[in-house]
Amino acid sequence: MASKKVLIVYAHQSSGSFNSAAKDAAVEALTAKGCAVEVSDLYAMKFKATATAEDITGEVKNADHFCYGEETKLAWEAGTLTADITEEQRKLTEADLVIFQFPMYWFTVPAVMKGWMDRVLTLGFAFTHEKRYSQGIFKDKKAMLSFTTGSQESMFSADGINGDMNVTLWPLQNGILHYCGFQVLAPQIFWAPSHVPSEARGTMLEGWRTRMQGLLGENPLAFTPLDCFDGEKGYQLKPEVHEKHAAKEFGLTVGTHLGKALPPNNQMKAGV
Repeated sequence: MASKKVLIVYAHQSSGSFNSAAKDAAVEALTAKGCAVEVSDLYAMKFKATATAEDITGEVKNADHFCYGEETKLAWEAGTLTADITEEQRKLTEADLVIFQFPMYWFTVPAVMKGWMDRVLTLGFAFTHEKRYSQGIFKDKKAMLSFTTGSQESMFSADGINGDMNVTLWPLQNGILHYCGFQVLAPQIFWAPSHVPSEARGTMLEGWRTRMQGLLGENPLAFTPLDCFDGEKGYQLKPEVHEKHAAKEFGLTVGTHLGKALPPNNQMKAGV
């Protein structure tokens, strides 16, 4: 891990929180391994969450019909994105690994972290029509989610009231991280730390510190490669790939399930 660069994008309001402790544990463990670690503390930075025309310092192409994706692509090319965005893009460009540390809000990331994703992962910089998914711009980088839940693990199971956590994670891990090309490491999930004794929280943090020792060497989660889909036919799975999996019990992934049972732990464990 020596000389590797890690960016932790962190979203919690309190320095006394479990999320803060998890962030600090990562900084300490990775720094001790020789990594250079940067933290973007989004609340402390008062990071702007809304994607608006104010994110561009120069003239926009079409003010009457403002299209954020197209306008920020042009601004990125022209060097006219605001300083807060360009600074985060610099950190991301330099990073070998990005860790998103947050409390799960409404089954997803807090608004300020979603704003970071909306504003920093601009068209052109983070993805293009040609460069996405397994052929994405960040295919040589790794990224992962590390988060706390308010609900117990049993509630996020296939027969739990919240539903399967693998399904919950698909939009974030496939639709954002893998879409930009990242190799997505298995998430670090801290189940309901506010509802367990302090000793149990200490055990959770110790497990996170232990995982950190080999984190950058972990294999990523499995996603179906882009070339398995036919771009001329609406990016449908190619017939030969369909045929190859016709007799298999499970679908390819949580999203591309082929009408079959979901592959167990597809978004939570590598190598499955």
